[in-house]
Amino acid sequence: MLTISRLAAYAGVTVRAVRHYHRIGLMPEPERDRSGYRAYDAGAVVRLIRVHVLADAGVPLARVQELLDAGPEEFADSVREIDKDLRAEIRRLQGTRERLGRLAAGEHLALPQSVVGYLDRLRGLGVEERYIEMERDAWIMIAARTPHLIDDVIAKKHEELDDPDMVRLYGLLSGALDWSADDPRVVEVADIVERLMTRAVEAGETGADGFDDQFVDLLDSTMVESSPGAERLVAILEERGWRGWTRVERVPADRLATEPPPS
Repeated sequence: MLTISRLAAYAGVTVRAVRHYHRIGLMPEPERDRSGYRAYDAGAVVRLIRVHVLADAGVPLARVQELLDAGPEEFADSVREIDKDLRAEIRRLQGTRERLGRLAAGEHLALPQSVVGYLDRLRGLGVEERYIEMERDAWIMIAARTPHLIDDVIAKKHEELDDPDMVRLYGLLSGALDWSADDPRVVEVADIVERLMTRAVEAGETGADGFDDQFVDLLDSTMVESSPGAERLVAILEERGWRGWTRVERVPADRLATEPPPS
């Protein structure tokens, strides 16, 4: 007869594992000797080895008993089913690892790859990191609000970057966070934005497709509050008959004449 430590040694497991198998019913409790110690026989060694082999192969402990009691055909079917489950779990874990790897880059948190690629392109144009961080936060909100549209929106943004006016605009906006309201470059930005807006309206593109008015107002207010120069830029554009930043709107001349000037 064997002690629990000797049984564990023969099966290549720890005493703690044997006790755990007792608790969950995989190993029946043996009779105890006169001193009160568990006494195991050869049958217990064989069973423990089988339990250990199955568990070490990746069989969930909850299914080990099922396989121990199964006939050859049922055993083979159960192993195939367990293997299928394990392969699905491996794919899930691989996906988790890939997501964690992307998160390590920082911007992948809450942002799809298309947006990250666009921000990297802005960096390649020399846009300052402070401005990119501000735009990144806006894209996080947009991606969360309209995940089904974000890739198409970003594809359009890439097309816009082929326009020299858009590249020049980003070059100016890159340092605009420190501009005062009377910085002369604000007027240059207004000129460029007006040209871009005019072309967009003529092409039937107003932007913000799929965004509700409240969300558009949130994005616009975030831009306006970014610097004194941004607030003045919006005021200049409104004086010229343009309204909105996220959603472009051409204000008819008759309405413009009757509306109070921006404060």
